[in-house]
Amino acid sequence: MITEMTDKPFRILSIDGVGFRGVYSAHLLSCVESKLNINLLDTFDLIAGTSTGSIIAAGIACGIPVSNILQLYKDHGQKIFCKRAHARLPLISGLFASKYKNKHLKKVLSATFGEKKLGDLCKPLIIPSTDIGNGCVHVFKSKYDEGFVRDPEVFVSAAVLASCSAPTYFDPYKLKEYLLVDGGLWANNPSLVAAIDAKKRMRVDLDMIKILSIGTGTVKQYYTQNIGPLKRLCGWGFMTRWGRDKLINTLLYLQASAASNMLGLLLNTEQILSLNFETDAAMAMDDASLLDDLISKADKEFTYKADKIKAFLSTPEGENVHRE
Repeated sequence: MITEMTDKPFRILSIDGVGFRGVYSAHLLSCVESKLNINLLDTFDLIAGTSTGSIIAAGIACGIPVSNILQLYKDHGQKIFCKRAHARLPLISGLFASKYKNKHLKKVLSATFGEKKLGDLCKPLIIPSTDIGNGCVHVFKSKYDEGFVRDPEVFVSAAVLASCSAPTYFDPYKLKEYLLVDGGLWANNPSLVAAIDAKKRMRVDLDMIKILSIGTGTVKQYYTQNIGPLKRLCGWGFMTRWGRDKLINTLLYLQASAASNMLGLLLNTEQILSLNFETDAAMAMDDASLLDDLISKADKEFTYKADKIKAFLSTPEGENVHRE
């Protein structure tokens, strides 16, 4: 690779997954664009997004205003998470068939990204998914390295759909030789993946990396040891004491938290700005009625941290980055 010197740090934008809660990320980033007058495509050197975060990340990488992506959630959230007839029965939903069809989501993504392929993108983009056929990770990348030969002809809409295919919610997505599902199974917070790729593939010094990490809410619902006789009788079943939504929230939180903690060991605290919220309320990933609540939480976060965001994304005079 060619050695390059720039007058700004290497900036990474990382966007978490978790279904409809992507509204939070989309509104927050829309405020950064419109109220701080920051061009996200020009500002970031590498963009990564998992699951619902991949919709926003891919949109930015394709030059689509985040306000347009936010409108997709508003216009299509209810239709994307429209239950099948059998899904209205709680003992069947997600146990014997996926809760939702991906038909409408696929249609929306195709209309949004058109015929654009990963190889067409000028901006480095990372979209994690999971290859359940081979039991391994599957990371979509735009062609920012000559060694990337698998994905250049993959449609952006297909990569995003694969990353959004959360188990029990949507069927796995078959793309060429691969059977793919949600990248949130291993990289719900893709910031660590992006930082490592920046170091390995783009030869960026770790101390020159700055990461803006956007979450989708931390639902603080823990399991209690004090339970009633009915739950004690039922035991630790998927639909009983574990509780599907609570278990999924727990797994996604643990994964995102682990990635964040490991990243904190690699970088200094001033190199990372995390924007997120915590709640004790149940916030299912497929609940489109949360729209107003998520927008309110994102607006509050932006309002209180606007100056910090602006300072974090600014370039101090005389600051240079060496890249190879």
